Amino acid sequence: MRENWAVDRATSLSEVWANVAGHLGVVGAWRLMLVCRASCAGAKEFLGTLPGFVVCGGCPGGGRETSDVRRLDLATLRWEAMPSLLTRRAVLACCVVRGALVVLGGATPSGGFTSSVEILSEGEGAFKELPPLSCDDMTDAAAVAVEASEGAARQVLMLGGYTENLAPVSTVHLVDLATGVCTPQPNLRRARDTFAAARLPNGSVVCAGGSAADVWILSSVEVLEPAAQGTLDAAWTWRESPAMSVRRYGCRGCVLSDGRFAVLGGTSDYSQPLLSCETLTVGDGEHWEAMPPMRDARMFFACAAVAGCVIVAGGRGLKSAEVFDEVLNRWLRLPCDIPFVDQLYTMGSGML
Repeated sequence: MRENWAVDRATSLSEVWANVAGHLGVVGAWRLMLVCRASCAGAKEFLGTLPGFVVCGGCPGGGRETSDVRRLDLATLRWEAMPSLLTRRAVLACCVVRGALVVLGGATPSGGFTSSVEILSEGEGAFKELPPLSCDDMTDAAAVAVEASEGAARQVLMLGGYTENLAPVSTVHLVDLATGVCTPQPNLRRARDTFAAARLPNGSVVCAGGSAADVWILSSVEVLEPAAQGTLDAAWTWRESPAMSVRRYGCRGCVLSDGRFAVLGGTSDYSQPLLSCETLTVGDGEHWEAMPPMRDARMFFACAAVAGCVIVAGGRGLKSAEVFDEVLNRWLRLPCDIPFVDQLYTMGSGML
């Protein structure tokens, strides 16, 4: 009887610590793992419920496109090998759609651009080829998952990018992944490629920075406002938002837990990467605020937000990883470099 009580108490302690870890977020959970056996078990339980940080494709040392895909397990902080891409590619568009990693377009080792699309569903052992995009071959575009009801078709919003006409474009397409059909949507106000983009909690889409043919590198920002009923059609419109404090190309963006849009790193001159980061509060009193700088200056890197933190990894000349903790409001270096010899950049990323 006493033994059963002890077992039940130990089990309940683990559950309590798991709940505590859930409130503290990822970095707080890592700290709990150092407190005691019960807190360690609870923290691992919480971290085990989170998706991993996935990087796919890109250019490692030597500058040749890769098909490599790796996943950072947040409980063990170890990179795991995942099924390889069917096509080696870099500067690709990538997002997670209803539990599946979707990769669209990009540049291939032959030097050309591709319209091919592939998908890796959670738990499956290989990527599956999907119908190619019906629009132009594309690199440097942004992809944002479209929220849909259960049973609806998987769709991705593909924004901007760079085509074989050798110029940034302002096109926006709604991509039906089952058919590859690209339905035109309202164009961006500015043509741009290699920019930061994300969907906010209210459904709107924010695009910031990038490169344009006439302005070199952009600091401009625009927001796609959803229709009243939340349907993606011509009623959606773009509006201009306050510009960032600096011009950014090769930057990355994500949404923090409080709904702010964060833009990280990039470059203002095509050569030197930036440490700086900033956040946009959208809505009434829309404005930008400085965010603590990263430990390493980065451009063309991987980025994703999860459970109160932002994880970044790699970039031109880098293989290091770090995490921004929203509670501490600071960046911390992670002890888990991307497993490449010297660098990985222009890759896709997401949480899966």
